[in-house]
Amino acid sequence: MTTAPLASATAVAFFDVDETLTTVKTMFDFYDFFLAAVGHSEEEQLRLRNSARDLLRPGLPRAQGNRLFYRRFAGYKAEQVEAAGQAWFDRHMERGGFFHRDVLDALRAHRADGMATVLVSGSFLGCLEFVASHVGADAVLCTRPEIQADVYTGEVLETMIGDAKARAARTLLTEHGIAPARCHAYGDHTSDLELLRLVGHPVVVGGNPDMVAEADRNGWHRLPGVPG
Repeated sequence: MTTAPLASATAVAFFDVDETLTTVKTMFDFYDFFLAAVGHSEEEQLRLRNSARDLLRPGLPRAQGNRLFYRRFAGYKAEQVEAAGQAWFDRHMERGGFFHRDVLDALRAHRADGMATVLVSGSFLGCLEFVASHVGADAVLCTRPEIQADVYTGEVLETMIGDAKARAARTLLTEHGIAPARCHAYGDHTSDLELLRLVGHPVVVGGNPDMVAEADRNGWHRLPGVPG
């Protein structure tokens, strides 16, 4: 997902989404909502939710877990997932506390300075398009589940986990002739490190000890990640 302003951008601010910009892991949080929206019983919802969380277990490569997660949408129509995504996001906006206020403020400040803003996430457009629209992001680099004849196949065309985030960001910058040294990036987890190392202005969000240590070693800026 991209929009026209990126074509004329001279600098980009990249934002990891889950637990950096947002207070939740969007793909899992949305999946919980989706299970109820499509009519699973409470017992079946619990079983499927727990099964999904098992994909986060230590030892399972994150990219593999990401691919296995999207098999759960096989057979569902894209319009059905999109409708659930809108309802999911609307509910969060009604409840509040979905965004880290300080990170969202930083994104808006970059936009006000004329900088392009790009979301980077292992989540997918089924829920991220509404996040991106709300914050005014110029592009989204995310996992791309395969859709054929308006139906999710359960396969994944591209994952956006770990080092893939930095590769995608580097490709985008190269395509638009933008110097990484002019750019900013925000992340909360060690899987975001290569993205942060790519740019001239990395920002660590939250209190992950490994990330805090990395920020201290390199003199990187930090934000606490304040729910708002």
